[in-house]
Amino acid sequence: MILNASGRCDICGYFMPWLMNRIKEGYADVRNPFYPHLVHRIPFEQVEGIVFCTKNPIPALGVLEKIPWPMLFHVTLTPYIENMEPCVPDKRLIIEAIHELSEKLGKDYVIVRYDPILISDQYTVSYHQMMFERMCSHLEGKVETIIISFLDLKKNTRINQKVYQYRKPSVEEIHEMCAAFSCSAKKHGMMIQTCAEEIDLSVYEIHNVPCFSEEIAYFLTGALKKRKRGQREECKCISTVDLGAYNLCLHGCRYCYANYDEKMIRHNMKLHDPTSSLICGHLQKDDEIRIRED
Repeated sequence: MILNASGRCDICGYFMPWLMNRIKEGYADVRNPFYPHLVHRIPFEQVEGIVFCTKNPIPALGVLEKIPWPMLFHVTLTPYIENMEPCVPDKRLIIEAIHELSEKLGKDYVIVRYDPILISDQYTVSYHQMMFERMCSHLEGKVETIIISFLDLKKNTRINQKVYQYRKPSVEEIHEMCAAFSCSAKKHGMMIQTCAEEIDLSVYEIHNVPCFSEEIAYFLTGALKKRKRGQREECKCISTVDLGAYNLCLHGCRYCYANYDEKMIRHNMKLHDPTSSLICGHLQKDDEIRIRED
């Protein structure tokens, strides 16, 4: 079993005390987002590794040695400022944290995500080309893999799209950006990949590869893992167990599909208790608890 912390909210950025308490207790409970009274209990003795997906790895730096499993960090580093990411820490601090993670864990265990790529009057093709080059120069020797992806407009983000006037890049814009991205990556000793993208960018040596493949899982845990049914067809990543919850992140990113209701986010944050087995709220009398086997 491999934990995901998390594709639903930034556990590393906001809930590391909760995770460390769960490690001490030896399990965590996860409420099913579609059937709220169904709770899956995750016994940590079955855990073989953990993947942190975060925009802010800083809170993890002081507790790495207390985490009992192999770790892989996916750190999202985007070029947007306060109008798009109002509560994300200063990117210079994030870069410093990536350096420290790389030094402590090894650069094979730290992957940077430059995603999602969106276009607006402020965030133009040339802006992305400039910022990608700048990012690569700051991360040279510390990171080998950068994952890029392009904006997907979900139903719950269309309101923000209208307000902030952003859009998905066109095919022509994607090619123009990726030609420059490829040059920057090569210059600084990095490789770029996409995940679950339909567009063919192989001419730039950018290949569509699962961001968490069977090979990466084996590298992390030494165990063979397979992709499971139920994942969207275009995603070839192996399955992980997500410890997070939707609408439980204060970064405020205007393009996020997982955290889109600000009123609900404020409500859910008030329910968070670092001592609870659940990341949001507590177990209820009518909850059904099922032990997660794998």
